[in-house]
Amino acid sequence: MQDVLALTYLWLKAGHVIFVIFWMAGLFMLPRFFVYHQEAPAGSDEAARWIDRERKLLRIILLPSILVVWVLGIALASAVGAWSEGWLHAKLLLVLLLSGYHGYLAAYARRLARGEARLSGPALRLLNEVPGVAAALIVILVVVKPF
Repeated sequence: MQDVLALTYLWLKAGHVIFVIFWMAGLFMLPRFFVYHQEAPAGSDEAARWIDRERKLLRIILLPSILVVWVLGIALASAVGAWSEGWLHAKLLLVLLLSGYHGYLAAYARRLARGEARLSGPALRLLNEVPGVAAALIVILVVVKPF
């Protein structure tokens, strides 16, 4: 029985890491898409193509990835009984904030599709750093387990 649980745990962990990579890739791409979209003339064919690309990235990569990341992450925490660990609490806070960031980007994509560009190119480029910083902190928490 221990062997089955250990094998299941490794598959859960592998799936979690794979979908975290997909999620992070999408979170890095979307703000960059916004920069190019905002540089396209409003109402042009190019702007329409960016709207379509943003929508596909959100629906095909980002949404499934965040769902699988959360499901497998909860399964992993449950499998090892990590719910009382301080590092997991910190990681969950960061993942919640990153999930909120994801939601913010999805909302901005809808606004941008309506022609409401509120952020500058430099601001979007700065937003592009958020997932990298969050991922670095999360990896440190999971690997080092400082508390």
